[in-house]
Parts: sequence; structure tokens; C-alpha cells
Amino acid sequence: MRRIIVPLFSAAVLFASCNQYEKTPTGLAYKIEKGSSKDLLKQGQFVKMHVEYKLPAKDSLLSSSFGRIPVYFMVDSAQKAKHSFIEIINQCAPGDKVEFVMSVDSLKKFGMLEYNNIFKEKDQINGRVEVMKVFATQELMMADYKAEMEKERTREIKELKDHIAKKNIKAQELPSGVFVEVASAGDAAAKADSGKQVSVMYRGTFLDGKKFDGNMDTDSPNRQPLVFVIGSGGVIRGLEDGLKSFAKGGKGKIFIPAMLGYGPNGSAPVIPPYAALVFDVEVLDVQTPAPQPAGMPGQPGQPGQPQR
Repeated sequence: MRRIIVPLFSAAVLFASCNQYEKTPTGLAYKIEKGSSKDLLKQGQFVKMHVEYKLPAKDSLLSSSFGRIPVYFMVDSAQKAKHSFIEIINQCAPGDKVEFVMSVDSLKKFGMLEYNNIFKEKDQINGRVEVMKVFATQELMMADYKAEMEKERTREIKELKDHIAKKNIKAQELPSGVFVEVASAGDAAAKADSGKQVSVMYRGTFLDGKKFDGNMDTDSPNRQPLVFVIGSGGVIRGLEDGLKSFAKGGKGKIFIPAMLGYGPNGSAPVIPPYAALVFDVEVLDVQTPAPQPAGMPGQPGQPGQPQR
């Protein structure tokens, strides 16, 4: 589903009491539970809020910021939002809570999505918003955002550490927050490090052991080694950090918190938001990469994603 203004989030709002809801010009049903503040949001202000969306037909949470990193954006009254809570954003103040119901048919009509195996004709998307705080400047907003990012990083590292301790895994914590279990360090004369080209066999799983990717198993669609230069951004940062603990011939596991993996957005449809990842790795080779001719593009592939 295309973004409406922020990544799509979902909520546990049941459209049971229709007479409690008002409607926007585009048909969005909503109700606002007012907080103590009477200072409505104004053009140009920067807002911090939690947003959530849910698809009741599948009892599915599409996405949520509650308990995670809040959503930040600038109030823009000139924006012609269609069938979104942004239509009524100027009716809200800090402390307000909004429940709303979006029609999938209306979103399709406005070109926001197409019917597919997730969104069906006549489906509804239930949402909720909690307006948390308003900032006068972008600088103040960014300072708050950075604080929230650090809070999330700390929480994720603690959860990963607790998981490793519970499983009695002998892993070392790196300064970045990645954990590494070294079964074999490899040849110290050929250490994987920034600027080195590595050839790696790997298996990616979630903490529950469910596999999402890899090239080292007999059933892997691609059995070719993953080749990239450490520090080039060719793979997720957590994998780069963890591989620096190995050398040619090294084997082990790398445990990666979500913020050093695919983060709040995940990598649909395989990796959900805020997913901690585990990589079994075997470093086949470490080399100094050949210099690229001037003007040549860098490492191919999307930054933050293993190349296949």
C-alpha cells in the first residue's frame, strides 16, 4: 500500500457505534477524544504522534508505532489529503486521541492502493492516532527524534542480550550493539575489515529460528557466495559489523538488533518491522578489492540489503 503521509500503521478500532463518528468530505469516519490542551495544531508546526492501522478482515496489524519510534511530520494545511486522518489534523491538539475507519474501496478510488491478496473489496482499515507533542522548529523535532532512536536502540540491545543469555549462547557484544558467537576465528593474516572484499556463505533467520534467506543450505535458490566490500553499504550494517570479528575460514553467528538490520520498516513481505536477525556465516575468502576506474559506480545493490 502506498504511503499516505507516513508509513502505514494500523489500530484496534471497531466501527461498532456509527453514531459516535463524524465523516470527512472524502468519507473517512472518525472521532476525536479531546485531551486537556485547547491549542489546535497549526500550519508549519512539527508534530510527534503514535499512529497505528489494523485490517479487521484478517485480524492483522499492518503497522504500528505504539511502543516504538513515534511518527514525526510537519503540519501542512495546504496538503490535499484524501481519506486520511490528515484531513482532520487541524482539529487536533496535543493529548488528543483519534479513532478512524478507512474504506479500502475509497482508497482504491483515490488511487492510494489496488485490490490484492491483502486488501479486498469492501474491506476496512481501522486506525488510531495519539498526538503526543508539538515542536516550533525542525531542529527541536530532530533532537527529540534522535533521543527516541537511542531509546529504541537501547531497548533492542537489551532484548537481544536477554535472548542470548536465556539460550546460554556464548556471544560477545560489539560496541555497535551487534553480538557475535565465534566458532572459528579463521586465518588472522586475512582478517575481514573495512575496505576488504569478502566472500561469504550465510543463513539468515529470525530469533525463533525461522529462515528468511541464505545461500549455504541445499534448498537455497542461490548457492553462490555473497561477495561485497565491507563498509560499502552493500549489506545491512549489522552484518558488516559482525563480519569484522572473523577472518578467512572463520565461522560463527551474528546477532543483529533491528536498528542495525532493516529497522522500523522491515523488508516486506519477508522481514517484518523491528525484526532482530541472526546470521550463520562462513567466510570463504578475504581479499583487497581491485581499484575501480574513475567514474565507475560503487557496489551494486540496495544499501542495507544483502546482494543476491
